[in-house]
Amino acid sequence: MHRLSWQRFGKTRSLRNAGMLVAAALLLIAVAAQAQQLNRTRIAVREGVPDQRGGFSFCRLMYRSVSTEAGGQGWSTDYPAGDHNFMYRLEEMTDADVSRWGDGERGYGAVRATSPALFQCPFLFASDVGTAGFDPDEVTSLREYLLKGGTLWVDDFWGDRAWDHWAAEISNVLPGYQIVDVPLSHPVFSSSYSVPDIPQIPSIRFWRSSGGGTSERGAESATPHIRGIFDEHGRLLVLMSHNTDIADGWEREGESVEFFERFSPNAYAIGINVALYLMTH
Repeated sequence: MHRLSWQRFGKTRSLRNAGMLVAAALLLIAVAAQAQQLNRTRIAVREGVPDQRGGFSFCRLMYRSVSTEAGGQGWSTDYPAGDHNFMYRLEEMTDADVSRWGDGERGYGAVRATSPALFQCPFLFASDVGTAGFDPDEVTSLREYLLKGGTLWVDDFWGDRAWDHWAAEISNVLPGYQIVDVPLSHPVFSSSYSVPDIPQIPSIRFWRSSGGGTSERGAESATPHIRGIFDEHGRLLVLMSHNTDIADGWEREGESVEFFERFSPNAYAIGINVALYLMTH
């Protein structure tokens, strides 16, 4: 079990349950958020990979949108604030090393599927993939990336149309591979925190406009899923969080105390679990 370093309070403690994270994270992150004010307008957009590797890097996939989805912004959905905030909290809340840019900023960046920089990213993240379209060169490059050891996590796509579109696109990348539900007993859900269920996290805009709703496509998206594609050895190639927006819990952590209390601890719990799992498997 990974040890969480709470240096701000002069002690180290191990948290095993995502529910326990809420109280501890409220103390840690509410203070930090007030002091740091992680504001999107002051967070840089960075393309490429960090200069100073040797730790975890958060690489965002830049893609071409071939359709639109309500509330989405294509590849840049939740970027750059979600990526920046996640790297900040990963370093603050764990003992994990993170990569950095030459100016000292933590290592988040955006890459294109055909960029040589892609193969310097063992981890790749994409949002709003119900709108993504990959041309033949991108399909070839992504397939090579995944089969050579990379992992892609896609998040924040809602409903049947977005799912069907994404399933077709990733099937072009990995023909013959099966998409399966990832059981909560899989170690990706317990590398640091025990996750008792899959949280449905809406965008903060939908949550506010709907009066606290969480399903962005009504009954059609009422059930969140985490699915995956594994290779013949059981290695995770693609992780898919559907009917939930995990990254909005990172991006919007400082905008509403109520939104933070309800959604951000679980969003960070899952994100940190995934990062630590990928660094150790």
